[in-house]
Amino acid sequence: MRKVYRSLCKAEEFVCGAGFVFLVAFVFLSAILRFFRISMSWNIDLAMFLLAWTAFLGADIAWRSGQLVGIDILTRALPKYAQKVIEILLYFVVLIALIVIAVFGLKLAWDERLRTYQSIPIPYSLVTLSIVVASLSMALSTAAIKIRKAILNFNKDEEEAK
Repeated sequence: MRKVYRSLCKAEEFVCGAGFVFLVAFVFLSAILRFFRISMSWNIDLAMFLLAWTAFLGADIAWRSGQLVGIDILTRALPKYAQKVIEILLYFVVLIALIVIAVFGLKLAWDERLRTYQSIPIPYSLVTLSIVVASLSMALSTAAIKIRKAILNFNKDEEEAK
């Protein structure tokens, strides 16, 4: 199971990285062509498509690796036990929120299935699916890594102190 999860994470990182490279290339190409008064509107539409996917997949990569900003000013003064309890509770709140986002994202993708971009025949629901895929991936990261690790390490500090 861990091997499959790691493979999914590596695939997600590759897709996100490749999407970012193509995003930059399309925007740069569009700027250069605009300088020569050549309009390619499909570049901008494709760049917006790639921006959505790379932003949301990048959010999962940052969440999984602990690179998102955290605010601990309120919990810093609490005892370690209370900090750990609050951490686990917040992970469950995040997990529930991600599941809600995925459910409503699927509904939105279904509603957007007939809408297409102006210059390319790609359904707009593919952009909306980036939210669903990323939130499900973040939910998996939260359940498989964050919550599991927090529960397994719950009494670790107390045992080391003894």
